[in-house]
Amino acid sequence: MFELHNNLREYLQQNNNKLTWKRRIQIIYHILYGVSRIHKENAIHRDLHSGNILFGKIDVRISDLGFCGPADKPLNSIYGNLPYIAPEVIVKMKYSFASDVYSIGMLMWEISSGQPPFVYKHNYDLTLKIINGMRPRIIPGTPLKYKELMEQCWDADPSKRP
Repeated sequence: MFELHNNLREYLQQNNNKLTWKRRIQIIYHILYGVSRIHKENAIHRDLHSGNILFGKIDVRISDLGFCGPADKPLNSIYGNLPYIAPEVIVKMKYSFASDVYSIGMLMWEISSGQPPFVYKHNYDLTLKIINGMRPRIIPGTPLKYKELMEQCWDADPSKRP
């Protein structure tokens, strides 16, 4: 049985200064694995953020599947936590596998920095800035390959995301 200890946001707040890059990469690997399993079922999560990534003693799980659903079933509203919502979702209310990948890019940044993206800026101005391409500033010391993957994940063009 999976025993919950805390979510990714809490884990990073408590452990950020102790985390090696190896551990940070392990965390994102587990998240990628979980999202790939959701996508293999032809489903989109639609609400990936650090509060929905749960930690056990040895495992990482994706939670809050309330907005998760078939990729071919459009929604009529925007759901989620603004800093993690892909620009095309904000503009067109269109979720896709690529919109989940955008959220992964934001999670990668949070894992690298230890803090949520755009903290305390959840407003209309932030919405416009995200649509116009604003992304968090890369943390110095971020490994090049990690940085490149993160930037691909949050590319404004969904077709350019991995």
